[in-house]
Amino acid sequence: MKIMKQRCMVVLVDNNAGVLARISSLFVQRGFNIDSLTVSPTENAKLSRLTIMTTGDEKTFQQIIKQTGKLVETRLIFLVEPSFSMVRELMLAKYKASADESAELSELIASYGGKVADASDGCIVAQISDTPQVLDDFLSAARKFKLIELGRTGVIAMERGNVSYEL
Repeated sequence: MKIMKQRCMVVLVDNNAGVLARISSLFVQRGFNIDSLTVSPTENAKLSRLTIMTTGDEKTFQQIIKQTGKLVETRLIFLVEPSFSMVRELMLAKYKASADESAELSELIASYGGKVADASDGCIVAQISDTPQVLDDFLSAARKFKLIELGRTGVIAMERGNVSYEL
């Protein structure tokens, strides 16, 4: 029986057109779903950083790492280990809120370390940055309020401490 697990990996690649398409096609070919994908510039303008969350079994995940590492544009690939890394995601959630509900919703947002990014026209926009699990927990806790729009950035991850990668 295959044990399915969510994993996070970081891929540093040359900042070239088409790289993202080649990497995502590797996932499709192996039957892996990309749960979250974030692409950003790095401190080196010639490189981009891909942070990928995916769910699958260990054998297939190792194949993806091996195949992604073979791409000409791949400079570095590594797994993000939760025990010595930070994983964060930003969420904006817009709720319809009456005057009576606004105070309660604002308190709930603050209790999750978030802030009210906007309060206008009978709506409140919550802005929360934390782990994906905390964001999911907030959404569950706020179920009694009418959610009208939701946006999440995707995960970013970084190892703690004095860790850097020479290319």
